[in-house]
Amino acid sequence: MQKIKSLMTRQGLRSPQESVHDLGPIESFRIPSKEELRELREEPTDPQVQQEIINSIEEVYFSNDSFDIVKYELEKLPPVLSLQELEEYRDKLKQQQAAVSKKVADLILEKQPAYVKELERVTSLQTGLQLAAVICTDGRRHLNIAKEGFTQASLGLLANQRKRQLLVGLLKSLRTIKTLQRTDVRLSEMLETAMDQLHMHFTQAIHNTVFQVVLGYVELCAGNTDTKFQKLQYKDLCTHITSDSYIPCLADLCKALWEVMLSYYQTMQWHETRDQDEAETVSSVSDGSNVTGTEENSFDRSYVKKKLEHGLSRIWQDVQLKVKTYLLGTDLSNFKYDDFIFVLDIISRLMQVGEEFCGSKSEVLQESIRKQSVNYFKTYHRTRLEELRMFLENETWELCPVKSSFSILQLHEFKFMEQSRSPSVSPSKQPASAISTAATLFEQYCSGGNPFEIQANSKDDETEDVLASNGYESDEQEKSAYQEYDSDSDVPEELKRDYVDEQTGDAPVKSVSRETLRSRKRSDYNLNKVNAPILTNTTLNVVRLVGKYMQMMNILKPIAFDVIHFMSQLFDYYLYAVYTFFGRNDMPIQSSSLSTSNREQHSARQFESTGLGLSSSRLRTTLNRIQESLIDLEVSTDPTGTLTAAEERKEKVPSPHLSHLVVLTSGNSLYGLAERVVATESLVFLAEQFEFLQPHLDAVMPAAKKPFLQQFYSQTVSTASELRKPVYWIVAAKAIDYEQMLLLMATVKWDVKEIMSQHNIYVDALLKEFEEYNRRLNEVSKRVRIPLPVSNILWEHCIRLANRTLVEGYANVKKCSNEGRALMQLDFQQFLMKLEKLTDIRPIPDKEFVETYIKAYYLTENDMERWIKEHREYSTKQLTNLVNVCLGSHINKKARQKLLAAIDDIDRPKR
Repeated sequence: MQKIKSLMTRQGLRSPQESVHDLGPIESFRIPSKEELRELREEPTDPQVQQEIINSIEEVYFSNDSFDIVKYELEKLPPVLSLQELEEYRDKLKQQQAAVSKKVADLILEKQPAYVKELERVTSLQTGLQLAAVICTDGRRHLNIAKEGFTQASLGLLANQRKRQLLVGLLKSLRTIKTLQRTDVRLSEMLETAMDQLHMHFTQAIHNTVFQVVLGYVELCAGNTDTKFQKLQYKDLCTHITSDSYIPCLADLCKALWEVMLSYYQTMQWHETRDQDEAETVSSVSDGSNVTGTEENSFDRSYVKKKLEHGLSRIWQDVQLKVKTYLLGTDLSNFKYDDFIFVLDIISRLMQVGEEFCGSKSEVLQESIRKQSVNYFKTYHRTRLEELRMFLENETWELCPVKSSFSILQLHEFKFMEQSRSPSVSPSKQPASAISTAATLFEQYCSGGNPFEIQANSKDDETEDVLASNGYESDEQEKSAYQEYDSDSDVPEELKRDYVDEQTGDAPVKSVSRETLRSRKRSDYNLNKVNAPILTNTTLNVVRLVGKYMQMMNILKPIAFDVIHFMSQLFDYYLYAVYTFFGRNDMPIQSSSLSTSNREQHSARQFESTGLGLSSSRLRTTLNRIQESLIDLEVSTDPTGTLTAAEERKEKVPSPHLSHLVVLTSGNSLYGLAERVVATESLVFLAEQFEFLQPHLDAVMPAAKKPFLQQFYSQTVSTASELRKPVYWIVAAKAIDYEQMLLLMATVKWDVKEIMSQHNIYVDALLKEFEEYNRRLNEVSKRVRIPLPVSNILWEHCIRLANRTLVEGYANVKKCSNEGRALMQLDFQQFLMKLEKLTDIRPIPDKEFVETYIKAYYLTENDMERWIKEHREYSTKQLTNLVNVCLGSHINKKARQKLLAAIDDIDRPKR
């Protein structure tokens, strides 16, 4: 492109702009000749076409005079040039140029008469200017003559007179300035008196205002015109406020104090606005000649500003003291919860006002409301614990039907959490404390209104209904909830058969049969029932209480630790109640084959031998802690008891008692399994809700108290699921007649001489017990869903107890041969094979416990001694019997004494 342009330059070609610039002013704007105009007019043109050609010209051509057309067109050239395209484009440009020239010519011809007329006016103006120049010259000559002959001689006297008058005026001004200087000193003194008077007036206004507000309510409630109240001090007057008038009076008190503070705030705003206006005025007209006056004004403004700012904290301190006196003048411990929350909300709003007014943290208000809150909350919590005890003692542990989508955030008490984390909540539904921080309260209510004109928050009518009509999401699901799985058309044929490997002759470890597949489908006894949370009405009440506690904690964070401590006691008491009702093995059982005492003794032995029914050490520690710190076990009648002991007992709650409507002794209901499931799983549900709330509690807990919260969660909340084992162990220990199995085993002859092919009848009796147990579990599951973890624990306990009973029965054998031991193995394998069809638990619990004991019969002396030392899970009786039965077969008397001594050594540390 540069080469082309340089070539054009050498050839004398120039851009249109360069051509225009080189022309003279007359040439560049000359009127086209008549011949040119005639040629342009003679060309046959269509105005519309010409206008379209002009409109097609690029805007850049009309941009500015410095635009280089040649450079622009050269830059637009494509990399590969085509002569035909260039000629076509050149013709297009020529058309555009012609259209423009035609348009210019038309415009020139249109404006030519006006041009000629204007040229005549210019010529006339030039003639007039020449005449004016002559007149000005003559005027200046005449002025010079007047100056010399009149001004210098005659007006000199007038100038001196004027100067004298100015000096007289200056003297008068100096005298005025002297007076003003003396006045300024006096005004400064009076201004500093004036500021103190202003503060005093505001202080007096605060006192008079609060006194009149409280006096009005006291006299109104007193119902007479007695003037004795007017003579009381404000502190004494506050004690006469009744509970009914407490909140309206507090609201009016805060409204009145707000008006006083708003007046002070507006006073400061007026001074700031005035100072800004004066500063702008001075800066706009200042010429540096009045620097001293500006500095003095600035000093005065600064002085007033400091005085007013200093008065902010004094005014707010007076407000705090007045409200504190009012707060502490009435005992709020008997207020309703919503009323007390409303009081907290008003004080919270007042503290927000104080922070915006003077940046104060309102320590006086915080301390006073903290005292009232702790006092109120202790009384409130004590009442709630008593109510919880009443609920627990009247609870029948029936399932509270809730929707499967139930969440505690759907409850009204937890709406504040959802609003605080959701930015889409409309301002009308936001709490008073959630008003946008973009504008302060003073800015919002400066022109009218009052921040304390708020009503107690009513319950949200839009709170979602969390209850389900019948515990199911739909009738169709309810109908299908108990459908049996009899159809096995979708099961492959090879999976329906029990088979034996033809190559090895061994039976498979796990034979997949029709019964097994059916049992797998209903292993958690839920039968497609909707997995809605398992909870009771009492659980729901506890959750709502927790929400109320968190509301108070959210409004008043200084008592967060006290609230969380009381909240933990709700969970502690619920946990202790569930354990007391369902976790203790102290219920009598009716049995046709054994007396109650024998059955209980055997259950106790099995309980101790398995160790699984016992509570974990962590759970026992938690229960002991709750009992010592929270449970009032008995009423003290000791007249010498100290006051401290009485106060400690006042903080405790009596141990709850199970409702007489709950029956846990019936075998048909599996000893209250449905109630046990509802109680225990509702506790697990409650623990899950506490886990969900942990981040919120941790956020408001003081740093010094956070170890308490961590300990509560790690040692109490997390132990809720551990309560399942002792609760469900009681059902497992009583649901199957283990003692009857021991009696049947005692009738078996074990010193047989030949290997038997048929198992003993005690195995069938035990399996029949398990089948009946399975049936009753299915019946219970029609009342309440049995979750899979519960089902697994129930089966695990029963199987472990059965296996421990088998070992106990084998340990009662007096004589046994090798064939007898083989018969034991046959019996146990038959038991396992049938048991695996009833349950999905794999591996079978304590399977090795039985097999290892049976196989130990074949050990030699040295191997048995080592085996005894390694297997301390067996009782002394079981080990001793094993040695005695082996005597004479492959162990002599000397070896027997040695082995018994080894057993005694193992048992000695236990004593």
